[in-house]
Amino acid sequence: MGLNENIRNNIRQVEPYIPGEQPQNKVIKLNTNENPYAPAPGVEQALQSMDLDRLRLYPDPTAELLTQSLADRYKVDKDQVFVGVGSDDVLSMCFLTFFNSDKPILFPDITYSFYKVWADLYRIPYECQKLDADFHICKEDYYKENGGVIFPNPNAPTAIYENLDFVEDIIRHNQDVIVIVDEAYIDFAGKSALELISKYDNLIVVQTFSKSRSMAGMRIGYAISNPTLIKYLNDVKYSFNSYTMNQTSLVCGAEAVKDETYFKETVNKIVETREWAKEQFKELGFEYPESQANFIFVTHPKLDAKQLFTALKKANIYVRYWGSERIEQYLRVTIGTKEEMETFFSFLRQYIAEHGGR
Repeated sequence: MGLNENIRNNIRQVEPYIPGEQPQNKVIKLNTNENPYAPAPGVEQALQSMDLDRLRLYPDPTAELLTQSLADRYKVDKDQVFVGVGSDDVLSMCFLTFFNSDKPILFPDITYSFYKVWADLYRIPYECQKLDADFHICKEDYYKENGGVIFPNPNAPTAIYENLDFVEDIIRHNQDVIVIVDEAYIDFAGKSALELISKYDNLIVVQTFSKSRSMAGMRIGYAISNPTLIKYLNDVKYSFNSYTMNQTSLVCGAEAVKDETYFKETVNKIVETREWAKEQFKELGFEYPESQANFIFVTHPKLDAKQLFTALKKANIYVRYWGSERIEQYLRVTIGTKEEMETFFSFLRQYIAEHGGR
């Protein structure tokens, strides 16, 4: 039955974000930037020792157990930390809270595609700033008047990291609006913008447990800023959903933060495999921007990206393909275990031998 036109005109319609495929069968999964290693051992112990009776009660709306653990880890006050159901939830709350101007917010044209979705959903005007020919952010594009700025560092899907001086330059030119630095992949890269929190009262840094802490299934993200901005975030959260963090995530998240040794070992393994993978891609004729994330954004001058994506999928090897403007010949390949990557490159060698050109 067709909807009345008046009803349809008053429905909030948006083009939704399309997540990477989550196949249920056994595959080599290199398409959603998850960590290929298990969470810290303490997480399993926390799960086994959880008091199940606690699950009949609402979780702590302040998430104090987790916010205190993060505050201790990053040497900030507890009231400088906000947590949410993955960094997507945190970023969405940031959009809703801080981007409330008639002026457009600014973010890159090739970046995390959820930014456009949230802007459309919340009716926030926005302008996409074009990356340069090498996929770098042009910082001068962010000097103009705007209603707020957000960008990932490292960027996704390009994997390019901009140094802290570069990031600070953008913040310094935008001190009358909120600047959000989305650092989902920072632990695989260089210095974090967290160093600048005490210097700029308009800065919010967002990170996640989904990548470097191996807990994408737990859905934990967090923002760190000054207490005033965190209070505004919590005011919106409590007006939206007071109990965003479930009891299991609070307990396991707090436990994961404690094991710094395991965290560093896992990150180092991924970085080592990434650097090895770069050399393998080069030997096979692939090109890519310099990656400092847990994935590599690759193209090949003689191979069609979509055809390669399809062939990989038939072989139960999943990577990410968009086919959108400027990146239609690129694939994003998450760094898996060394064994998974060896299987992946074995397939590529055979594929190239059989399909040497487009």
